[in-house]
Amino acid sequence: MKRIISTFLLPLSVAAMMSSCTRNSFTGRSQLSLVPESQVQAMALTEYTQFLDSAKVVSTADKNAQMVARVGQRIANAVTQYAAANNMSDQLQGYKWEYHLVQSNEVNAWCMPGGKIVVYTGLLPITQNENALAVVMGHEVMHAVARHGSERMSQGLVQQYGGEALSVMLASKPAATQQLFMTAYGVGSQVGVMLPFSRKDELEADKFGLYFCAMAGYDPREAIPLWQRMEKASEGSSRPPEMLSTHPVESTRIAQLQQIMPEALKYYKPAANASK
Repeated sequence: MKRIISTFLLPLSVAAMMSSCTRNSFTGRSQLSLVPESQVQAMALTEYTQFLDSAKVVSTADKNAQMVARVGQRIANAVTQYAAANNMSDQLQGYKWEYHLVQSNEVNAWCMPGGKIVVYTGLLPITQNENALAVVMGHEVMHAVARHGSERMSQGLVQQYGGEALSVMLASKPAATQQLFMTAYGVGSQVGVMLPFSRKDELEADKFGLYFCAMAGYDPREAIPLWQRMEKASEGSSRPPEMLSTHPVESTRIAQLQQIMPEALKYYKPAANASK
């Protein structure tokens, strides 16, 4: 009897998952979307606020914090203009951009849904300049606007709870839902192991991240030496930089970046006040 019920329910589950797929305007591909963006942004704001309350946020008077805010604002402007030009501003509904530099030895940065960006001070010795920082922030912003984290959270819901509706999860298992969110988005590495992005997600973030970087007036060619430095930083270390553990770097990554570069350079117009 149990097998009969399972056999009957499986097609329904698959059909429900298929009906929950939506097309992302930035990437043009279909994504599993069991989590409404409005709810994701609400959860993101809560977790972001709690993170900042417990983190050592660098003063806005600090020149590096000012650089993070400057790069973040220019990347956000580029994304907003790109979305408007391609008739998909609705994809950024609810976005209220924020940018913070946090004191931490971690080599990491992230952007949560709604445009909540954090850069760790441990990343700056590897980025070394504003152009390279823009490459990283463009990459992270693309993960957010492409809703890669939401897609991973949806996949986690399917794997752990059979695709149970988020509204049900929030009501019946709030702690488990929060843990799933934290695992999907990787806010605070002490909470758990962040789910890795797929190669497809990484290529999308690399590609559009370079476009946004270039549109913002930063040189996308900094991506090549940046990732070379990132890989070198992991040599001889038992624990690689956080960005390498959560953002898989294949041996072909630099080659892929070089293939993307000619198109990215078409968007590049150096800003008059751009820092090298």
